[in-house]
Amino acid sequence: MNESSEFLRHVACPHCGSSDANAMYADGKHYCFSCQTLTPANGEEVTMEQPSKSNTSFLEVQVIPLSKRKLNLKTAQHWNYGVSLFKGQKVQVANYYDKHRTLVGQKLRFPNKDFLVLGDIKKAGLYGEHLCRDGGKMITIVEGELDALSLSQAFDNKWDVVSIPQGVDSAKKTIARSIEWLSKYDSIVLMFDNDEVGQKAALDCASILPPNKAKIAKLPLKDASDMLQAGRSQELINAVWGAKTFRPDGIVAGVDLWETVTSVDDRASIPYAYNGLNEKVGGIRKGEIVTLTAGSGIGKSQLARELAHTLIKQGETVGYIALEENVKRTALGLMSIEMNKLLHLNSNEGITEEEMKDAFNATLGTGRVYLYDHWGSTDSDNLLSKIRFLARGCGCGFIVLDHISIVVSGLEGGDERRIIDNTMTKLRALVEELNCGMILISHLKRPSGDRGHEDGAQTSLAQLRGSAAIGQLSDIVIGLERNQQDKENSNISDVRVLKNRWSGDTGIACHLAYSTDTGRMTETYWEEEEETVEF
Repeated sequence: MNESSEFLRHVACPHCGSSDANAMYADGKHYCFSCQTLTPANGEEVTMEQPSKSNTSFLEVQVIPLSKRKLNLKTAQHWNYGVSLFKGQKVQVANYYDKHRTLVGQKLRFPNKDFLVLGDIKKAGLYGEHLCRDGGKMITIVEGELDALSLSQAFDNKWDVVSIPQGVDSAKKTIARSIEWLSKYDSIVLMFDNDEVGQKAALDCASILPPNKAKIAKLPLKDASDMLQAGRSQELINAVWGAKTFRPDGIVAGVDLWETVTSVDDRASIPYAYNGLNEKVGGIRKGEIVTLTAGSGIGKSQLARELAHTLIKQGETVGYIALEENVKRTALGLMSIEMNKLLHLNSNEGITEEEMKDAFNATLGTGRVYLYDHWGSTDSDNLLSKIRFLARGCGCGFIVLDHISIVVSGLEGGDERRIIDNTMTKLRALVEELNCGMILISHLKRPSGDRGHEDGAQTSLAQLRGSAAIGQLSDIVIGLERNQQDKENSNISDVRVLKNRWSGDTGIACHLAYSTDTGRMTETYWEEEEETVEF
């Protein structure tokens, strides 16, 4: 064959049936790279020699279709994949060729799925390299020889497909050795097995490939072979063309976000029982952290119970972690709100058992309330595991944590800021992962000056005790302000929104009046005196 003859195009081969392996040259000759048949310009057919063998003693291979795998003869011939006898046992044989098309190794597949290698398949690089072009639009890398044949057949053997030779454990090293050649392709698609090991290997391999070239394809079944056997060739092809470009964790291309931005947001707002607060923050949502803060005795815990009660009454499942009281006190607190009566730990005078039962059934008895009996177990990691269980195991859509500062209480010589930083970071990640809402209570530092929070001092984000991370990682921060020394209005609290990631609107949202008779915090409205002007 005249090596200087100019290549024109690929055409179908009349001998083996390949649709594009037959090369047409300017001088009129044809050469099929599948069946190695040379047709000179005069039309005489000459069968070229098969790839040469090394000195290793290899098996003679009978190329046949593999009906159980739904692999046809055309594909088997293209890959020179077939069967042979090894020590009297029938085996499948995958031939490995180096870049010179010299047979350098054979991989034997036994009926029990054991493997044996003859020769040195490492010399071949990736399985199927000898069949590929020197670069092009796309190449796909799969996890096994049969997967390579299956995908190749789905593409009618028109697109370059290769396989790693010896499992995913060595995939990264094998691909690294062929990376210069692979880099000649515009796209490198990794289609490994759809299991944890295969997907991890795909990510590892993608990380060493040129940026923006590596893509990862995912299949609904285990691998390409299973897809072909299931008659899902088109889905197999679609998986290759639909493969997502690999980017390191956290890097997302805007062009890939169409489905995200057009999908219905399942973080629907649930209204608070207080109109003013709703107008400011638009209700409470899953996936957000709402932090309540105030001075000592102002009503943080009571407001948290009010919010939890509202969620329960609207059909939500609530987990309640109150770290400064036992579960009985928390339970009675929720029932008190339902009854509009204070239920003390040891005295329920004037309350009938039927009333208690009705309050119980409307709150705790709904099956949508879970509490944490925490005594002796308040460290950060333990709390996080309990929150995860409440969300995943109990189906809690919202969780109350009262309060975060207690996770560092009792620690000798501990760095309170660092511990709360770490805890808040983990809480933030957990809320996002679990898509649950969290109502978090935090204490305040004493403000500068003579006036404390008990005297009605204004709250601020800077006063959150322990760590700035509380304010930074919360979506909503609500401060309660009440002057306990005010004889006329000592029961009235101003509800101030300190942070509002939802709309940005901050400031006074409403006023809540606390009743010592019912224990309830209800919204109240100030009546401004009309100014009269005399002429």
